[in-house]
Amino acid sequence: MKKLVLRGFLYFNLVALLASLSACEDDPFPLYDRPSTVAVYNWAATADSLQDKTNSTFLSADGKYFVQNNTGNTAFNYWWNAHALDIMVDAYRRTEDPMYVQRMKFLLNGIKDKNNGSLPNEFYDDMEWLALSSLRAYEATQDQAFLDATLLLWQDIKTGLNDNQGGGIAWKKTQLDYKNTPANAPAIILAARLYALQKKQEDLDLAKNLYTWLKATLVDPATGLVWDGINRTGNGEIDKSWIFTYNQGVFIGAGQELHKATGEQAYLADAVRTANTAINSTELSPGGILKSENQGDGGLFKGILVRYLANLIEQPNVPQADKAKYINFLKYNGETLYSKGIRRPSLMISPDWKNMPGESTDFSTQLSGVMLVEALARLDELNLLD
Repeated sequence: MKKLVLRGFLYFNLVALLASLSACEDDPFPLYDRPSTVAVYNWAATADSLQDKTNSTFLSADGKYFVQNNTGNTAFNYWWNAHALDIMVDAYRRTEDPMYVQRMKFLLNGIKDKNNGSLPNEFYDDMEWLALSSLRAYEATQDQAFLDATLLLWQDIKTGLNDNQGGGIAWKKTQLDYKNTPANAPAIILAARLYALQKKQEDLDLAKNLYTWLKATLVDPATGLVWDGINRTGNGEIDKSWIFTYNQGVFIGAGQELHKATGEQAYLADAVRTANTAINSTELSPGGILKSENQGDGGLFKGILVRYLANLIEQPNVPQADKAKYINFLKYNGETLYSKGIRRPSLMISPDWKNMPGESTDFSTQLSGVMLVEALARLDELNLLD
């Protein structure tokens, strides 16, 4: 009799337990009956963790800059550190934590110190990256030091303008006849944003002229794909085999900034066309995941495309169908990176977002992953990921 009573008691409680679990199936827990692919992503918390680990792992011993990698190479890379300022701005905009403002100030001063006490350097694209991130830092903090840095760099950047190859800004001061997308598209973004801030017609005119040259010279008229440069080896030829993710990103950014400055839809249409080409390209995005461009400078390329693609989603005149494609693309890349491309507990990021990183991670590679997660945190904050 006792066995029958006990069995009845256990049966009743098992039924009750199963019923309670069934009633809670829409809650985050328990997850036992859920498909294995279901996951809940907290992009803001992940961004916080990545920011902390990136800072503690790559910050130089003197606290002035971020080193080359996590395995002992302490080299200073100017343009990588310019993008480090950008991810600090991302974090500050999201959290409003004054700690990030302090870090931004230290980094700007550290870059100057490591660059022989001066912000300008030989490479026009390097200066453009820092001018862009400094301008974003100014817009986020209203600290005049960041705007002063931007304007100082902008004056130097404009010395790269010449008529070689029909126009545009040179890549570096010792090679004035080589013109490329990384030295021109960011200059367009910068000039358009400075026009929005200061309303100097000369800035808008320059942005439009550079855009006309860039589109006519380094953008494939059939697809909107953006080539890297022209006359690199002195033969007047275009590097059509150099197809990099970041060139697509900065051209997308140039189009959307000129659209905002002028209201002309053609600029935005160009940006949308290139964005659609990039996310559908089997070379740039095989299987829907941005390709590995290895480490070194290439490790940073994907993050730049992510930044400007995410910005494009926020533009009100972009068709909703296109926005939905970009959101799904970034979510798929982010979820893949989260589950496959981040080593834990170090939180080091792989150049191939589909696979775990090796022992050594370059700071450039780490930056791209942080940019992706910060972009998703921003879109989540805007309720665009639902």
